[in-house]
Amino acid sequence: MDSTFDIGGERTVHRLGYGAMQLLGEGRWGPPEDPENAIAVLRRAVDLGVDLIDTADAYGPAVSEDQIRAALHPYDGLTIATKGGFLRTGPWKWVECGYPPYLRQCAEMSLRRLGVECIDLYQLHRVDPAYPLEDQVGLLRELVDEGKVRYVGLSEVSVEQLRAAQQVMPIATVQNRYNLVARDSEELLEVCTAEGIGFLPWHPVDSGELAAPDGPLTALARDTGHSPAQLALAWLLRRSPVVLPIPGTASLAHLEENCAAAAVQLDDATYEALSALG
Repeated sequence: MDSTFDIGGERTVHRLGYGAMQLLGEGRWGPPEDPENAIAVLRRAVDLGVDLIDTADAYGPAVSEDQIRAALHPYDGLTIATKGGFLRTGPWKWVECGYPPYLRQCAEMSLRRLGVECIDLYQLHRVDPAYPLEDQVGLLRELVDEGKVRYVGLSEVSVEQLRAAQQVMPIATVQNRYNLVARDSEELLEVCTAEGIGFLPWHPVDSGELAAPDGPLTALARDTGHSPAQLALAWLLRRSPVVLPIPGTASLAHLEENCAAAAVQLDDATYEALSALG
């Protein structure tokens, strides 16, 4: 199993990344209760071999990008992925906004907050049905042409939306919810696998009742000596060579546990047993 993936066919990252959304206040709003812990988690993730960090301007809003700059700038050897296309109006409140001038503003502010001249991977956080998809992706193509974005990704899209976006420009990654219990994006994953498009599953360790004390995932974990989270991540890594899980946590202990999943080698029987849980 390959431990790395080339985003856009060029930029090599380790396949197990880190998603920064957990390092915020309640409702993904404002700073966390312990800002120093957030910095420590980000730095420890890199120490453990993570070189793909995923964030968004809407996380906070702005808080997460500021944290990442404080902890990791100048990002030597790292790939920083961020997103634009949401307005935040309060805790747990997310409003799609794909108005192209707003997307440009999002990207310009992310450049400033991250302290870079070019964003490694810039993702459309959601497709806004109020504006043509071609216009939203067209703005991202302008940013690439201007040297402000290296690669473009999409988040929560269908195969049809991916195809429409590809008529405008190459798409390097997609980011949809996908895990042991949420497999609605199977068709999209198959397309990404065939075409070498990175697939970043969000909520990768969400296993619901499977991980209950008497659940089947918990039983498999006991049998294998790994944690349920490690099995969920190891299953994703084996599921397709384009899958780039981005588990997030504010706990140093959970971070260590998650990162150890990169070394878990599932035998065929365990992989098939996990696959059958969905």
